[in-house]
Amino acid sequence: MSVSRLTLKLATSLDGRIATADGESRWITGPNARAIVHKLRAEHDAVMVGIETARLDDPELTVRLDGYAGSQPVRVVLDSRQRLPVQSKLVQTARQIPTILVSNTTPSPELTDLGVVVLQVGDQGRLVPSAVLAALAGRGLWRIFLEGGGMVAASFLGADLVDALEWFRAPMVLGQGGRPAIGALALKNLAAAPRFRRKSLEILGDDAWERYERI
Repeated sequence: MSVSRLTLKLATSLDGRIATADGESRWITGPNARAIVHKLRAEHDAVMVGIETARLDDPELTVRLDGYAGSQPVRVVLDSRQRLPVQSKLVQTARQIPTILVSNTTPSPELTDLGVVVLQVGDQGRLVPSAVLAALAGRGLWRIFLEGGGMVAASFLGADLVDALEWFRAPMVLGQGGRPAIGALALKNLAAAPRFRRKSLEILGDDAWERYERI
């Protein structure tokens, strides 16, 4: 591939929330939806999350399907200040499953000694989404599956870098206090909003799975 393709996965309540106010999120969607997510992970080169998701959820970001014998996608964490705990599942399994931390600070031996690859992209402030994708492409990672959280989703949407949405909706409402799936976009008007075309809608048990492509 010569151009990166970024797919944003969202698993939300009907009102677009990914967790309660205190962070409870397991499980918003049911087992059928979660199985599809694992299949989607297997179709990508890398699975990417922000540092807050990595710290709060302590995810594995692996493909866990009965009978699956394919390769695991590279796990990527966007962590400008290298705050990923060394006791996290991602760090503790970095020697078994490739794990990349994208930062803008000098690689920390505390992480690299445990097998984490630290990519330094820039040297200050927030990570630039286009620079992140360029750095990953430089390592042969073109198909990226972005799983959150809200601020990270907003940064890539705001940069017009999200090519597709995989949106799983559970039949519940969490209200204003719930944590939004997408952070602030600072849109000036409706014309500036990222727009997508629905490709399909499928019912998975109690949940709905909507697939979108960027217009």
